[in-house]
Amino acid sequence: MSFAGYTADYPATWGVTSPPAGDLVRDALKKEQILKDIAASQEDLRTLLSRVKSVQKEVDKLSSGNETLQMYIDNLTVQMAKRR
Repeated sequence: MSFAGYTADYPATWGVTSPPAGDLVRDALKKEQILKDIAASQEDLRTLLSRVKSVQKEVDKLSSGNETLQMYIDNLTVQMAKRR
């Protein structure tokens, strides 16, 4: 098989064209900024999650206290009813 008379005159759209150097730098800076934004957002989410967990512990503690108080009130009510 011979390719002696073959010329590779492809249109420019077929070839891989590299973007201008300014675009590469700008794209790299955009990517770096996006990565920084993502990292900051992740840290914010970790902080919020920590806060949610601490608030949930406080809610559980208060709910337990409310149950204890409700039992106390119920017992006092029963005792007062027995006295009458």
